[in-house]
Amino acid sequence: MDMDAFTSVHGPAWERLKVLGRKRRLSGEEADELLELYQAVSAQLSLIRSVAGESALSASLSAILATARTRFTGARSNIFVDVARFFAISLPAAFYRIRWLTIVIGGAFILVSTLFAVWTAGNPAVMAAMGSDAQLQQLVDDDFVNYYSENPAASFAGAVWTNNAWIAAQCVAFGITGVFVPYAMFSNAQGIGMTAGVMFAYDSGDVFFSYILPHGLMELTSIFVAGAAGLHIFWAWVSPGPRSRLEALAQEGRSLITVAAGLVLVLFISGLVEAFVTPSPLPVWAKITIGALVLGGYWAYTLVLGGRAVRAGESGDLSADDAGATVKSV
Repeated sequence: MDMDAFTSVHGPAWERLKVLGRKRRLSGEEADELLELYQAVSAQLSLIRSVAGESALSASLSAILATARTRFTGARSNIFVDVARFFAISLPAAFYRIRWLTIVIGGAFILVSTLFAVWTAGNPAVMAAMGSDAQLQQLVDDDFVNYYSENPAASFAGAVWTNNAWIAAQCVAFGITGVFVPYAMFSNAQGIGMTAGVMFAYDSGDVFFSYILPHGLMELTSIFVAGAAGLHIFWAWVSPGPRSRLEALAQEGRSLITVAAGLVLVLFISGLVEAFVTPSPLPVWAKITIGALVLGGYWAYTLVLGGRAVRAGESGDLSADDAGATVKSV
């Protein structure tokens, strides 16, 4: 086959496809023409490759076809649009859907912590099992407070952030087991409760709250949110409703893994509070107020933007294009 003659005959069509593929807007006639040219040039490219193999011409036609293909298959949206949609719609919708379960988990956590604190403070045998009087006094007088300032604030914030983000991601990812979240919540509630019991037994309950509340209000709420997302995924497997279990898991998993991604930012903020506000010389009321404002900002974001998104039919799931096709159960 004479490639020069072939190029001379079909070159105008290739150039026309290149022009149409780069146009920002196409009329109905141009869209039809684009599709027809795409099919024709695809066949011509196959013929060229069968005769001459890979060449500069085939590479050029491949690029033209790739550009044209995005016009009728759909190009990816702008990354800034995707990010804006995530934070304005998907993330708050996911938070909103699990708001009640978040509150229930938080209430249960506080109850368990309180029971362990009362049990620890009122049982000398429990206190003795935790350490000698000198060791517990050291915890109360120095270790508990020094924990928040013994390392540079920036590195401490980074360590706290990554640790808490990892815990949150585990709660979401392993929530499907139905066991991991209750175990993690109980273990953390036990640890906080027993520490509080020691602090109160040594008349330092005020110190405990002054160092826990500024960052703990948002930090613990984030863990409750992660636990609620994990249990919600578990419940989709237990009770999928009219969907198949696989379909329910896919939908809820896509929707609520959003929570793990969003909590990375939330926990970054609480990590900054823990590193820079909790050990600061600010008055206790000011530190707790800052923590309360951060928590209030989270709930305002969830209830206002999330409520609006859910009422508009959003769930936090990926778009239909990103989620891909699903196989309906028969």
